Amino acid sequence: MFDIKKTENKFTEAQERFIQDLGTIQTGRASIAILDNVMVDSYGTKTPLNQVASIKIEDPKCVRISPWDKTQIPGIERAISLADLGVSTAADEDGVRMITPDMTTDRREQIAKSADRKMEEGKIRVRQIREEAMNEIKALELSDDEKKVFQDQVQELVKKSNNDIEISTKVKREEILNI
Repeated sequence: MFDIKKTENKFTEAQERFIQDLGTIQTGRASIAILDNVMVDSYGTKTPLNQVASIKIEDPKCVRISPWDKTQIPGIERAISLADLGVSTAADEDGVRMITPDMTTDRREQIAKSADRKMEEGKIRVRQIREEAMNEIKALELSDDEKKVFQDQVQELVKKSNNDIEISTKVKREEILNI
């Protein structure tokens, strides 16, 4: 029998992943989330930044990264530069300050386009989950009517997921363009 709850959970996970990805987009304000994918070379191992330092917002344009081991400061600064986040860094004896620059209109439009790309990636994930579910339904020993009911349920989940993704992207675009 087809488990619609399992499929619904997959759609929910895809939406949560999309929201997380959307959070990594710079909006012109200091944000800890844009550092989520930054990996630091720590004693020969790539380690997430949040596992080698404490990270806090100092003011609306600045994030303070305070490593627990002060010898990590140059590596952290290098990792942020290599991540190409569009921010500048300044190291001092306590750690690294990540400064979010004021954004020009052109830069805002570029970032808004990256939000659109993330939206497309999210929709692709939704389509992949839909395809898996539809193949699973086709493989079941059910009547055509029963299969149709399950397919309609999956299609409703797809519509809801895509709608939620579009709404989240619209909100993020407004946040980017109207700061």
